[in-house]
Amino acid sequence: MRFIDTHKDRWHILGGEDGPPVSINPAANLLLDLAQWHAVRAQWPANLPVGLKLANDQDVEDIAADLPHASLVVLHFPKWVDGRAYSQARLLRSRYRFKGEIRATGEVLVDMVPLLARTGFDAAVLRHDQSIEAAERALSFFPAHYQGDTGDNRPLFARPGAAQKAVAKAAEFVNAGASI
Repeated sequence: MRFIDTHKDRWHILGGEDGPPVSINPAANLLLDLAQWHAVRAQWPANLPVGLKLANDQDVEDIAADLPHASLVVLHFPKWVDGRAYSQARLLRSRYRFKGEIRATGEVLVDMVPLLARTGFDAAVLRHDQSIEAAERALSFFPAHYQGDTGDNRPLFARPGAAQKAVAKAAEFVNAGASI
């Protein structure tokens, strides 16, 4: 998982002092909301990368036909307790087989990072008070999970022996530490 520094990000939204522009000229690495995308998708050049912003109360099905044009889908967490974007990411990866980048924005906390990775997110813009180092460390806390995820939909018992051994080794470590 990548952690995005918004000051160095190549993707940019439209806007200025007076708000979003009335007309949109296609340009590389534009990040558009659904209203903006629907206004320009008929004229958008096929070889020009575009990113789509999806609010957490919008249906993924609304952009399913447009996914082949998108290089990036940004899903928003308005509050850290609102997990609808997890479901949106899972649908994008599992049902619609979206291969582009899925990015989390908004109230993204370090505690959320392992679940972000399991549900299909590739990148995240952490909340301003969160540490990238802590987020990277959080990704290594759990070597395997019993349930399937977007990387491998099979439960642990249905996977080859290597995954089961990784969980057994982690359980030995946890059990050894629990007796201290």
